[in-house]
Amino acid sequence: MEVSLLFLSHNGSMKFSHLKVRDDFVIEGHELEWQFSTSGGPGGQHANRAQTRAEVRWNIATSQAGTIEQRTRLINLFGELVTIRADQYRSQKRNRDEALRRLSTRVRDALEVQRRRKNTRPSRSAKSKRTDAKTQRGRLKRQRRRPSLDD
Repeated sequence: MEVSLLFLSHNGSMKFSHLKVRDDFVIEGHELEWQFSTSGGPGGQHANRAQTRAEVRWNIATSQAGTIEQRTRLINLFGELVTIRADQYRSQKRNRDEALRRLSTRVRDALEVQRRRKNTRPSRSAKSKRTDAKTQRGRLKRQRRRPSLDD
């Protein structure tokens, strides 16, 4: 995952130049919408005051990343809007990085197209081995039976 340098604009909002998911799929920084809030759970004064939880939203429908086919595949899997929240760290920067890592991983995994399995048939020798093994097993079970009155 390649994330370019973070810089603050004059109004204090954050901007990323881009998020490289794969060589053929790069999300521009202006397409990501960030929101920060306080993390829940224990932690005392720091958790109650510091806005360390990071939430990143990416609208696939309005994005210019990748090809139309790739974006259509992502919309079919996720819907038009992908939202990732990260609040496991005490630092806003680490939570931001974690949110970007998760977004990148989800998109990369979704873009992987699984090859269809080609149906195969068992060979003649495999069929004969299977029937021979069944016959052998049947003989073994027959030997374990109690002898009949005729024997």
